[in-house]
Amino acid sequence: MDKAKWPARSVLPVAVPGIKYIIGATLVTGVLFYFGWMLTALAATGLTLFVCWFFRDPDRQAPPGDKTLVSPADGRVIIVDRVAASEYLDDACQKVSIFMNVFNVHVNRIPFDGVVEKVVYTPGKFVNASFDKASVHNERNALTIRTAEKKRFVVVQIAGLVARRIVNCATAGQRVIRGERYGMIQFGSRLDLYLPMDFQVQVKKGDRTRAGVTIIGFFPGP
Repeated sequence: MDKAKWPARSVLPVAVPGIKYIIGATLVTGVLFYFGWMLTALAATGLTLFVCWFFRDPDRQAPPGDKTLVSPADGRVIIVDRVAASEYLDDACQKVSIFMNVFNVHVNRIPFDGVVEKVVYTPGKFVNASFDKASVHNERNALTIRTAEKKRFVVVQIAGLVARRIVNCATAGQRVIRGERYGMIQFGSRLDLYLPMDFQVQVKKGDRTRAGVTIIGFFPGP
């Protein structure tokens, strides 16, 4: 697992962890052109452009509402369910899973304001992230966040079949803000949300999400 820091607003149009890949791909492409290996160089140019596009990092504005929890990832909702317990929360909770393919923006964002109580990294396998067993078998990094109203929820980055690098910059004790960048999973994967039973889920299986923008649901309150 890597760590990286993002500014409040995007200084570059690409995510910080992607810079080294973009530079590396550009250098290799330049060398191929220098030696006159044109066909290979053209193929490398296409790959370099894809890497630049993959690591795109657009600025986003979270929707208003002090009870509104937003999606941590771009992708597609593959699970909306209730579970008796999880490895992160002892009580019954609701689970929302979002699958990211290689064409999605991969920067992950904080779903709701709060304080990070725990950061738990678990090494594991790299099975297809669309399988539910990925939640317990794959490499993953979980943030337990406590809100100002003492509600707790968990957001889990899960590596997949292709994704082999989780990036997280959140630390225990850190105050986080809804919609801000906190990490990414390189080359596709999945995020799980574990939410209290009284949380009002607004998405359903098959819905498309945008990190920091799509409303997953609402915490109860006046």
